[in-house]
Amino acid sequence: QVQLVESGGGLVQAGGSLRLSCAASGRTFSVLSIGWFRQAPGKEREFVAATSWSGGRPYYTDSVKGRFTISRDNAKNMAYLQMNSLKPEDTAVYYCAAWLRPYRNDYPVDYWGQGTRVTVSS
Repeated sequence: QVQLVESGGGLVQAGGSLRLSCAASGRTFSVLSIGWFRQAPGKEREFVAATSWSGGRPYYTDSVKGRFTISRDNAKNMAYLQMNSLKPEDTAVYYCAAWLRPYRNDYPVDYWGQGTRVTVSS
């Protein structure tokens, strides 16, 4: 089992920045990819970003490219999502996600965090 715990959400004005953190514990050696999803009120959960746990090319949804950056610290079993130039439409609950295989957009997530809320005011 792998446990994921997010932190860093909050209220920020449009144009501001936030950094989300995801702490992984348990059988972290089995995690090959780590990423972030979000779910806005009344909408389905959507992919935001993902990367290999060991480094490599990151993947982003088009709406966050150039504004969000995913990173990870293997030594600390941490993943991060740096969010800059935030917009009201970025308001959502953000979930950390882990895969036990290299990321592909058609692979289901193996583990989810509980989510952290981000609210961007206009």
